[in-house]
Amino acid sequence: MTWYGDAHLDRLRRIRELQQRGFNLTVIQRFLAGELEPSDEGLVAAVTHPTAPQTLTLSELAERSGVAEPLLASLEQAGLLVPIEGGDEARYPADDLDAIAAGMKLIAAGIPLGSLIELGKEHAANIDRTARQAVDLFDHHVRERIQAEGGETEAAERKLLALFTELLEASGTLVRHHFERTLLRAAREHIEKRA
Repeated sequence: MTWYGDAHLDRLRRIRELQQRGFNLTVIQRFLAGELEPSDEGLVAAVTHPTAPQTLTLSELAERSGVAEPLLASLEQAGLLVPIEGGDEARYPADDLDAIAAGMKLIAAGIPLGSLIELGKEHAANIDRTARQAVDLFDHHVRERIQAEGGETEAAERKLLALFTELLEASGTLVRHHFERTLLRAAREHIEKRA
């Protein structure tokens, strides 16, 4: 016969509570080990279960975009079309239609599909590395600072979530601005270079 003390029962309650929030076992383990604080729950939920956008299957995406399903599957294999995690059938955010339409404009202008896919793969690899570095910066300089301040768990949770949302938008603006400026500079240099 096994006896559970109050600490065991509290731990089991905490596990159940975290499961009900939809966290996977890896995240639950990090909470239980103290690697994530209770005030991280809102932030973790926002990152691991963002507000569900309208989603489409690959065939629906093909139908609505006018792009053949095998081409979309190639884009997925290249890491340029990323399904939302979870569920049995791969689903894609409906706003991927905008990205597909933008890619089709480049192809219609004469950019070869293969070259565009290679450029996209290179960009995806670079942006993935940059995104991981940005997450580390947020974790070490924002999240850890807020956690170190102490105070009420709910207040810290709200502050973390608000800052994450605000900084996510700001980061997107910075990346777009930097890419456009860099692209224009590269175009100018290309025009001005002599053969």
